[in-house]
Amino acid sequence: MPEGDSVWRAAAELHKALAGQTLVASDFRVPRFATLNLAGWTVAEVVPRGKHLLMRVLGPDGNGPEERKLTIHSHLKMEGTWQVYPPGGRWRKPGFTARCVLRTAAADAVGFSLGIVEVVRTADEDTIVGHLGPDLLGPDWDPAEAEQRIRAAPDVPIGVALLDQRNLAGIGNIYRCEACFLSGVHPATPVSAVHNVRIMMTDAKQLLEANLGPARRVTVLNPRGMPVGRMAGRPGYWVYRREHQPCLKCRTPIRRGVLGKPNGEEERDIYFCPQCQPMLP
Repeated sequence: MPEGDSVWRAAAELHKALAGQTLVASDFRVPRFATLNLAGWTVAEVVPRGKHLLMRVLGPDGNGPEERKLTIHSHLKMEGTWQVYPPGGRWRKPGFTARCVLRTAAADAVGFSLGIVEVVRTADEDTIVGHLGPDLLGPDWDPAEAEQRIRAAPDVPIGVALLDQRNLAGIGNIYRCEACFLSGVHPATPVSAVHNVRIMMTDAKQLLEANLGPARRVTVLNPRGMPVGRMAGRPGYWVYRREHQPCLKCRTPIRRGVLGKPNGEEERDIYFCPQCQPMLP
């Protein structure tokens, strides 16, 4: 599933291409909105909210009633992506995977394999993103509020709590594995036994911010917060997808496991160093 940095980059690219532009055509390839036509509407802005993309558009009477202000909401889920093309440009992905096509005189924006695409009144955005916790990459970031939400469920494994977007928005599986490693905490450790939740969140925020550019994502940073993993021959991640490879700190082979909610739902792979992140007895 795309992480918060991927969504941030997608929003920035879409905003650059579409903001201030009038749609000449729209094509929503989902049954509920198949007949919706937003031609003549103007894209006001595209903003990220955690892992959600909010594209706000104004009708011909953009300064009028709230009904003339709509939001195109999308979520990439596991395989979704937005791509921007010159007008009429050839798509790099199969047409049958397109879920939303927005055309302006300057660019075409196509959302492929989107997990969610819907249109709501901008005034009703809270119905789709209001449940989210503070956004690590957003202006609403509040570490005290995020920590309070995490600590409200002391028996939940920290690796599950960090992925719960109701606690804090933007962390995916990569960053939860890397943040746990940097703090020397096994992802299955219950929240009640973790004393450095604030540091873990600070590390995750630093890693997200270090990867907002176009270069490949890395989490191995130097003390100044600059990516080291982009150097030739250097691993990009501390533990993520490095099963059986030596830990970059102690040389112990990295292990892989699974972690999910107590009822067995939403299990995801975890990667950890058994030496640097021992399980509590």
